[in-house]
Amino acid sequence: MTDRRGVVARRAEDLSPGVPYVRGWNRARRSAGNLADQLVLLGLDSDFPGLVADVNVFGEGLVQLGTVRPEAAELLAKLITAGLEAERLDTAAELPVTTRRETPAA
Repeated sequence: MTDRRGVVARRAEDLSPGVPYVRGWNRARRSAGNLADQLVLLGLDSDFPGLVADVNVFGEGLVQLGTVRPEAAELLAKLITAGLEAERLDTAAELPVTTRRETPAA
């Protein structure tokens, strides 16, 4: 069964013909790799030893964080929130581009 966002479907254990498992897993592998790279830069890679790519029964890629300590989950949530806030402030700081109409010279 899948939740409304489509991420809680069972992981694929028995494969069905015609389902693009490799494509979904490859996308999850790239995403897990990108997250792992960022965790290394932050010195948090040892806090997420169970980080792996997976795929669900529909062939959709999944990134599993594994079992993590509550402190690691809280820190990850704070980092995501700080990043979103920085992105929001950066977007708000950009001046909107306005177009001015040129009036013909008389």
